[in-house]
Amino acid sequence: MASYYIETRKLKNGESRFKVTIVVKKSSRIIHRECKTLKKKALAKSYGLKRVAELEAEGALNQKKTVSLGELLDMFMSDRDLWANTGRTKRYVIQLLRDCDIANIDSNSLKTSDLIEHCRNRKSTGAGGATIYHDVAYLRSVMKKAKPVFNIAANYQVFEEAVPVLIDMRLIGKSQKRTRRPTTIELEKLRKGLEKRQSFRPNGPTRIPFVDILEFSILTCMRIGEVCSIRWDDLDKENKTVVVRDRKDPRKKAGNHMLVPLLGESFDIAVTQPKRGERIFPFNPRSVSTGFQRVRNELGIQDLRYHDLRREGASRLFEKGYSSEEVAQVTGHRNLNVLWQVYTQLFPHKLHEKQAGKN
Repeated sequence: MASYYIETRKLKNGESRFKVTIVVKKSSRIIHRECKTLKKKALAKSYGLKRVAELEAEGALNQKKTVSLGELLDMFMSDRDLWANTGRTKRYVIQLLRDCDIANIDSNSLKTSDLIEHCRNRKSTGAGGATIYHDVAYLRSVMKKAKPVFNIAANYQVFEEAVPVLIDMRLIGKSQKRTRRPTTIELEKLRKGLEKRQSFRPNGPTRIPFVDILEFSILTCMRIGEVCSIRWDDLDKENKTVVVRDRKDPRKKAGNHMLVPLLGESFDIAVTQPKRGERIFPFNPRSVSTGFQRVRNELGIQDLRYHDLRREGASRLFEKGYSSEEVAQVTGHRNLNVLWQVYTQLFPHKLHEKQAGKN
C-alpha cells in the first residue's frame, strides 16, 4: 500500500520548503521510499496524491524486476545507443562505479546512507568534492533510465533526499573556479618547445603544426576538438569567418552550428595551411593535446591545461575592449555570466596599457 506525508523545512533566508515523502509498504515493511522537495505546500500535496495513485496503478512496485546496481551499469554500458552517446568523463565514472562496493546494492533498495558511505570511501582515497559529485550525478542518470529502457525498478528518487545531505556534509560540491592563464614567458617557451617538436617530424608525412594550432586556438578561443574539425568548405575568405559545427552546448550539441569571426592573425594561419583533405587541421585532437602536454612537462610548466588557452583568448579580447556580446560571438557562449565568470581572468597591468592607448 502506498501513502505519503509532508515535512516543512525552513531555509536560512526564512523561506519554507515542503518535502513530500512517498512510502510503499508490504506486510508492514517499507519496500520503497522516495522524496521530492517543492516550494509550495499545495504542490507537495498534489505531487504526493499523484505519485501514490501512480504507484498503486503500477501494482505494488515490489513486483517489478530488480538487479544489482553493478548489473544495471553493465546493461547501460552494453546498450549501443546509450553508450555511444555517453561522453568520455561519464564513461570513466560509470566504469569506476562498477568496481565500487555500491555496485552490490539492489537497484531499488539504494538508500541515502549507502550514498554517504560511498562518498566517504571515495573521499578517503583523496577524491575531491567535485569529483565525487560526478559519481552521484552519473549514477542517478543511469538509474533514471532503468525503468524506461530496461524495465528495471530503480530507486532514483533517493537522490532528492541524498544530494542536499551530501552537500551539507561537504562530501560533494562544485569544482573551484579555474583562473589559470599562461604568462608571456610560458607562451614563448611553449612556442619554442612545440616548434622543436614539430621540426623533428615525429608524425612522418602528417607532421602536426603545433605552433600554428597553438596560436589559432588562442586567437579563436576554440576547443581543440573544434579546431581539428573545421572544414575548408566552411571558410568564408571574403568575410573572414568560419562555421564551427556541433559546437558544445549544455542543452544541445548536435546541429548547433555557429558562424565565428576569425580575428587577428587567425584567418592568415588558416588559409596558409596545406590542403590535406576536407579539414583545415586534419589531426586527431588527442594527438595535439598530448604533444602540448609533453612539451609543457618537459619545460616544467605547472598546472597549465590546453583548455586554459580558451580562457587566455577570451581574456585578451576583453582586455582589447570587446563587449561581452562580441566576445560571445567568438567563444560561442549563450550564457554571458558563464563567459565572464569562468572564461575570463584579466591581467591588471593590461588595463594600464589600454588606458595609455586612449591617451
